[in-house]
Amino acid sequence: MNKTLLFTKLESMKKVSLILVAFALMLNVVSAQTADKKWNVGLHAGITDYYGDLGNSFFNFDQAWYAFGGLSVSRYLNSNFDLSADLNYGEIGFIENNTSYFRAQLTHFNVNARYKFLSEEKKLRPFIFLGVGLNYFADKYTVNTAGLEGVVPAAGFGLNYRINPTVSIQWKETFNFSMDGNHDGETTLIGDSYLYHAIGVTFNLGKTKDADGDGVSDKKDACANTPTGVKVDAKGCPIDTDGDVVADYLDACPDVKGLTNLNGCPDTDGDGIADKDDKCADTPKGVKVNATGCPIDTDGDGIADYLDSCPNEKGISQFKGCPDSDGDGIADKDDKCPNLKGDAQYNGCPDTDGDGVTDNEDKCPKVKGIASNKGCPEVTEEVKQLFTQALQGIQFESGKDIIKKSSYSILDQVVKVMNDNPEYKLKINGHTDSQGDDNMNMTLSDKRANAVKIYLVDKGIDSERLSAAGFGETLPVADNNTADGRAKNRRVEFVVEF
Repeated sequence: MNKTLLFTKLESMKKVSLILVAFALMLNVVSAQTADKKWNVGLHAGITDYYGDLGNSFFNFDQAWYAFGGLSVSRYLNSNFDLSADLNYGEIGFIENNTSYFRAQLTHFNVNARYKFLSEEKKLRPFIFLGVGLNYFADKYTVNTAGLEGVVPAAGFGLNYRINPTVSIQWKETFNFSMDGNHDGETTLIGDSYLYHAIGVTFNLGKTKDADGDGVSDKKDACANTPTGVKVDAKGCPIDTDGDVVADYLDACPDVKGLTNLNGCPDTDGDGIADKDDKCADTPKGVKVNATGCPIDTDGDGIADYLDSCPNEKGISQFKGCPDSDGDGIADKDDKCPNLKGDAQYNGCPDTDGDGVTDNEDKCPKVKGIASNKGCPEVTEEVKQLFTQALQGIQFESGKDIIKKSSYSILDQVVKVMNDNPEYKLKINGHTDSQGDDNMNMTLSDKRANAVKIYLVDKGIDSERLSAAGFGETLPVADNNTADGRAKNRRVEFVVEF
């Protein structure tokens, strides 16, 4: 190795040694800092490499070592990004042979954005950075042109190893491209490139932030917005004595585990009303309750809906909340006659005449009758015979609704039957044969039926008990093709109703 190279290496090693000693002293005097401090400063030292007209010494350690030292300042932006600035001072050079070499004194400054890989919890984090800078070459040694020049880019990569929450060791490779290529005495290339190999130490500065004043730094505070004066745990979160996820200062029942939506109070019956406000805290689950926590009683009869068989009608406890309107001991819902006092054997309906047919089905509720006649008395054979005789016995003037006098005796017997049986109602139906116009026959039969009704009314029978209608030739009982059949079809029928 020639003398020039040896001298250069020895001088450079001396400078590097002094810088590393300074780092060691700093590590001993730096006090512990909190991990949430945003500002970071560092000192570093290393050697430079040159790439230009004379040759390439990047990572070529057979060349002379040219040392530098520097400092850095960075500002934490987020878990991945920092904004950083470096200032370096030292030498750069290259030896091709005894006659072709250069050596320069260089001051370098750059600003860059740094991206950090992996999470903040990792001790070892690689990073990359990119920025711009300035170089200043002093008029010393063999430099040909002194002055200030721009550097684009100032870029690189590195590793950061965290020793403790405050101190880290950092290795960094920084590439600079100098826009002036004359410092090496050659001008073939537009510019020359330089590479900084650096190792250093960094540490944090600044005042620990505690925004909510709870004694736990923001960096470590899992609940950084806790109100002033609230007691917190080691993580900075409000104390929760009963462990129901509702902090004591918000918990209306801090010593009893409860529900979030009830301000930390329990709700034993699950009705949405906190036990402390629930007047009926043992209500069965699923039962609808009012604002006091008691089961709803829609009809206000003192029997809760879930126990009330008739929740929309005010009733009595004897019938599970159902009413007994007529007071016969049978609930209205089971009473076929809820507004009439009746007997249990008739499902709550009365049987006034005692004929076994209840009043609601008895056409003659005040006269004892038979079930087959809907509670009315059975029509006697004499009456049936009379009405049969009347079929053909009531005669009219031909083609008219004038009753012949020969029919009066039969009609008078009908009057007697109606007077003797006041429960009877009588339907009077008029019919004709098929002779003549259909419409005329319909009109004639109606007039004849009403003529009979008028006769009976004139004899004192209440018209409300009588009804009359004509059916013309529509309901024959015999063959209209024979004289005998037509005679049978011309008739007045009496039908007893009740």
